[in-house]
Amino acid sequence: MNAKFETVARRMAGELHWDPMTRRIFSTDASVYQQLPAAVAFPKNEDDLVLLIQLARETGLGIIPRTAGTSLAGQVVGDGIVVDVSRYFTGILSIDPEKKLVRVQPGVIRNELNQTLAPHGMQFSPETSTANRAMIGGMLGNNSCGANSIVYGTTREQALSVSGFLSDGSRVTFEPLDESGLRQKLDAPGDSLERRIYRGIVALLGDPAAQDEILSGFPKASIHRRNTGYALDALLSMQPFRPDGAPLNLSALVAGSEGTLFLATAMALRCDPLPPKHRALVCAHFSTLEQALRATPLVMHSTGGGKVFACELIDHHVLEGAARNLEQQHNLQFVRGTPAAVLLVELRDDRLHNALDQARIVVERLQQAGLGYEWPVFADELAEPIWELRRAGLGVLTNAVGDLKPVTVIEDTAVAMDDFADYTLELGEMLRTRYGLVCVHYGHAGAGELHLRPLLNLKDAADVSKFRDVAQDVAALVQKYGGSLSGEHGDGRLRGEFLQQMVGPQNYQRMLQLKRLFDPDNLFNPGKIVATAPMDQSLRYPPAELPESSQVVAASGLSVLETVLDFSATGGLLRSAEMCNGSGDCRKTHLSGGTMCPSYMATRNERDTTRARANLLRQVLSGATSREALDDDDLHRVMDLCLSCKGCKRECPSNVDMPRMKAEFLQARHDRRGIPLRTRMVAGISTIHHWASALPGLHNWLVDGPITGWMARWMAGVHPQRRIPRLQPVPFRKWVARRKTPPVTRAKQTVILFVDEFTNWMDVPVGIAAVELLEGLGFAVRIVPHLESGRAAISKGMLRQARKIADQNVQLLDREISAVTPLVGLEPSAILTVTDEYPDLVSPALRGTARRLAANSMLIDRFLAVKIDSREIGAASFTSQPQNIRLHGHCHQKAITSLADTVRILQLPEHYRVRMIPSGCCGMAGSFGYEREHYDVSMRIGELVLFPVIRSEPGESLIAAPGTSCRHQIWDGTGRVALHPVQILRKALRANIQ
Repeated sequence: MNAKFETVARRMAGELHWDPMTRRIFSTDASVYQQLPAAVAFPKNEDDLVLLIQLARETGLGIIPRTAGTSLAGQVVGDGIVVDVSRYFTGILSIDPEKKLVRVQPGVIRNELNQTLAPHGMQFSPETSTANRAMIGGMLGNNSCGANSIVYGTTREQALSVSGFLSDGSRVTFEPLDESGLRQKLDAPGDSLERRIYRGIVALLGDPAAQDEILSGFPKASIHRRNTGYALDALLSMQPFRPDGAPLNLSALVAGSEGTLFLATAMALRCDPLPPKHRALVCAHFSTLEQALRATPLVMHSTGGGKVFACELIDHHVLEGAARNLEQQHNLQFVRGTPAAVLLVELRDDRLHNALDQARIVVERLQQAGLGYEWPVFADELAEPIWELRRAGLGVLTNAVGDLKPVTVIEDTAVAMDDFADYTLELGEMLRTRYGLVCVHYGHAGAGELHLRPLLNLKDAADVSKFRDVAQDVAALVQKYGGSLSGEHGDGRLRGEFLQQMVGPQNYQRMLQLKRLFDPDNLFNPGKIVATAPMDQSLRYPPAELPESSQVVAASGLSVLETVLDFSATGGLLRSAEMCNGSGDCRKTHLSGGTMCPSYMATRNERDTTRARANLLRQVLSGATSREALDDDDLHRVMDLCLSCKGCKRECPSNVDMPRMKAEFLQARHDRRGIPLRTRMVAGISTIHHWASALPGLHNWLVDGPITGWMARWMAGVHPQRRIPRLQPVPFRKWVARRKTPPVTRAKQTVILFVDEFTNWMDVPVGIAAVELLEGLGFAVRIVPHLESGRAAISKGMLRQARKIADQNVQLLDREISAVTPLVGLEPSAILTVTDEYPDLVSPALRGTARRLAANSMLIDRFLAVKIDSREIGAASFTSQPQNIRLHGHCHQKAITSLADTVRILQLPEHYRVRMIPSGCCGMAGSFGYEREHYDVSMRIGELVLFPVIRSEPGESLIAAPGTSCRHQIWDGTGRVALHPVQILRKALRANIQ
């Protein structure tokens, strides 16, 4: 087999990998399934796809098409060849504004497509909650819908034509065929697979008795979200089966076929005009779920001639999950009281007052019906945080601690609106009485589809049994109501087993015939939709390998693994990795905004996502019995480009804190292999600087001279184009000791300045500016003895060394710090180490003390912002001259606190205007960007957004960056000097108060 792989790999323009690491990374998706593929391919062109199809035919392996891997029913999990088109098939091929058409390749991201279409006044409308990383190919395969499907329909209805490959490697295009066009296909010379397909479909569906069976056996036609098997019913609405129907278009069949019939390379899509400009969002609060369900049909008909663009439900489980999520906590401000459920009803109009009038009608009718207890309305941009919370629904649900999780199994059943409330209530009652299960409810209420997720522990054999039984019983209930077992997420390997039960034996046989017609050798995504394996096979946690009770599981394995950092809040290191649900939020690009995950943004390689790292870490730890399992070379490779930016700690809906897990992994690796010299040097940089400060001129000559500098960089593993930071002639602590300035009299408050290792040796001007600024504003500044922060040791996995530092700092600072006398820091990565890591890093006896210290420690930005709010400082203390500032935020600050305080303080001077640079990580990340092997990725990250924005900024604008690494990266990448915010404010102080 490997010989065949090697032959094809040499011939491909793209890549073919069959190494264990890549296979493990691609062994799962956002579902509960896991299966090791034989190989993973990244085709670069259509010829590569032909080679892969030939390889599949020769080896008998299946072709598993994959884009972002966000599927929930296991569609891209299997033992064949995963064909990832997300890397190279990413082109927008053509745009036709007049016809409202766009032609794209399957790897185009939905939101980025719409960014391109917006200037033309149009959009591709289906909008999944994963739209910032979901790709058009996956949306076609799943027939994706989204919150606005009640207006715009599904992907199937937008697909005009699809081009690509049949299972014999022949290229075809499926597009609308009138009677003449169909006749040409049927009468084409030869015996091509395309001709056999058209003839077979006409024969399969031409019998009136067969048509009646299909129409009666499929879900009700009024349910527009129905992904039940292959869309035979959709074909029956077309010619020649319905003379007055639309021309036959097999694109409708490809949509929702999950890559089992056709390998698409390009799609022509209908687009819609941009939606009305203004929106009003009604957030109707209900004390019971039943009230929300009964209210939904009323809402759908309550707009006085207007149109409901979305009607979404979120229950208290989602709200509770959001409260645990750093990114979503601030989006909960719309909640009034403690609702059991909230309906989000969006109305749109080109005039805001019309949208608000429609919203008022909805509220009045709900009030008249006695449904709900609060009905706040939010207009335009005020509605976006609420929708952001709704889109994060899946992720915030899986951040619950422990093994009991809301499980994907019946999460997209769809029924007619008239049946919606009765069906959902009957389902909930069945789960409670028959299984003792609680169910999470959220999703597309207005379309008759809720994401119903029972809470199960799939590590527990008893719950795995329930997993199957629930699916069986719910399938019967959905059939009773004439619904669809899958509304939008597809059958995959999760629901395919119940397809015959849903549509009847004869219709199922027709689906099998259709699959054989398109794919006689079963090469395309085998085992999905039809002929699937039992839905409880190939789970991430095979029950045969686990004890029978979850209590035994909790007491065994690595949930109780000895670690240096305290992972008890998540139930141990393994469960920290298991927080990742695979939804792929870490596959965002720089065009989506945010920080997570900077290396993926630069490389577009799945191995560089937080998801890949968490998945591999989970696989390494599952079933292991000691820390030695962490010393895994594949794990080291996927961790290599993690910049420890902490973007995942905030932006991952499941709060996966990969930097913390990486640090623990590195410590375990050091324990087994020893600590490399460069790692020791970086972790001990403060000590090196302490000794070098005796002769700072000699140090600077050695690291910066034309010959000595080259040698120093080579010895330290620093890239030759990097400049090693220079030491200041006088360390900051020594400057403080020498200064003769009299202390502030009648100070407003005393603060203790945290002298981090960067401020003390390299960024002394920042420390001086901070002291002079605080004193100029009437605050007394004290410097007390303490050690460095330990940030470098943590990032390099030297946690035991970092613990010694943290222990000493906590003891030294505890007697000095209080709410009245806070600890204020300048370098985000250093002071936020005190607030974020110290409580879980220090020795167990000091954890309470560390938490108390963390509660009274803050960035200087926060301290000054609080003083602005209390009016202890104001604009009168600063110049009134205008100044433009562009601000780049530090990753740790964005992840753990907020940049709002930085913007606030920089805009305190009356005419200072601050604009945020929409950048994620700068790419330096401490020592990462200096390291020879990481330099290129570091600079590519900077080039995504940060460098181009700064280069385009006028020279008179100031560049602000709180992080020392960021300032060095900006200099190396653009030649512009970036200043710490305190330097800007110090210079802006009026002369009479300096």
